[in-house]
Amino acid sequence: MNTLRVALLGCGVVGSEIARQMVEHADDLAARVGARLELAGIAVRRLDRDRSDTGVDPTLFTTDAVELVSRDDVDAVVEVIGGIDPARSLILTAMEQGKSVVTANKALLADDGFALHAAAEKHDVDLYYEAAVAGAIPLLRPLRESLVGDHVNRVLGIVNGTTNYILDQMDTHGAGFAEALEEAQALGYAEADPTTDVEGYDAAAKAAILAGIAFHSPVTLADVHREGMSGVTASDVASAKAMGSVVKLLAICELAPEGDAVGVRVHPAMIPREHPLAGVRGAYNAVFVEAEYAGQLMFYGPGAGGAPTASAVLGDVVTVARNRLGGVTGPGGSWYAERPVRPTGETVTRYHISLDVADRPGVLAAVAAVFAEQGVSIETVRQRTEDSGDAELVVVTHQATDDALSATVRGLTDLATVRDVMSVMRVEGE
Repeated sequence: MNTLRVALLGCGVVGSEIARQMVEHADDLAARVGARLELAGIAVRRLDRDRSDTGVDPTLFTTDAVELVSRDDVDAVVEVIGGIDPARSLILTAMEQGKSVVTANKALLADDGFALHAAAEKHDVDLYYEAAVAGAIPLLRPLRESLVGDHVNRVLGIVNGTTNYILDQMDTHGAGFAEALEEAQALGYAEADPTTDVEGYDAAAKAAILAGIAFHSPVTLADVHREGMSGVTASDVASAKAMGSVVKLLAICELAPEGDAVGVRVHPAMIPREHPLAGVRGAYNAVFVEAEYAGQLMFYGPGAGGAPTASAVLGDVVTVARNRLGGVTGPGGSWYAERPVRPTGETVTRYHISLDVADRPGVLAAVAAVFAEQGVSIETVRQRTEDSGDAELVVVTHQATDDALSATVRGLTDLATVRDVMSVMRVEGE
């Protein structure tokens, strides 16, 4: 049986799990590939750490990643070190040497995926990255291959487990944001510095990748409108519950109604409890795809963690190895449509607006006049009055452009009868 040698870049939580699974399941992987997969080396930052749990020969570890990816006896490279550099230069070096690449690097793909695909095509090698979005969930390959004969109109997803856990705790137990975040950190779902997750950067990188694949257009992280969820309050969650909804941090990729542009955004939103995404609990991920012919599809599962991510990586490794044995490459990047990314202000959506107002005659009329001035139609109004004479006015709009809704909110802040615009949140999924 032939042997294909794999260089592994990184041996952290994911890398060590990849190495362990390659050693423990070597015979099964060989049977599935038609050749043995052998680790040629593992690039790490430090050699003095104990990595005996991987079952890997200690002599395979090296700090010279450039030398490792340049070796003639390496057939494929797996990159799980993360970040932009040196990951980008190592991947490009590997491709120049004729080696196919498997990566889980969402930040790099969202920043420079177009150039990486161009390099893979130039050097006739594969670039696979199933693990970059939604961990173990088979999602990118169905979009790239299974649905390639269809027409995807929208991709709506929960693609960050940390934020979903926090919002689920707030909804289920009435916890505040700070309390739910602290619990997520204690359980290892959130980092000590949770900024990348709670401010939506992680989800935005994944949204860029999803939009590029779904709509055959180059989309980068800079194109994604991003709003974090650290400002979501217990009152917001309770208000959503009162209207039969739940708050989720959503990544939304959609075609404009005319089909000539792409919208890509990440922000908290209320969705009806009957929507399939509303039932996604804890740190799980789920992505809802709407296609012209296949209809509505949902992909659900663990979106992070060493073992689930390693599963997705190894699936790509098997595909790359099979392609190499067959002397072929898989589908590359598809950017033929070249649709531009439309400004977020042109997005049509609905708003849930909570106002702190004085409880006196004429307040509702003044508020309604601001909405009418911007051409925004009101769907429902709910008022809760306190004994102090203060009142909370909750307005849910019909669909309007984001620009019109933003202008409405600015107009409301100028009203003397409105003490505070307490929260503004989009309503999706209807």
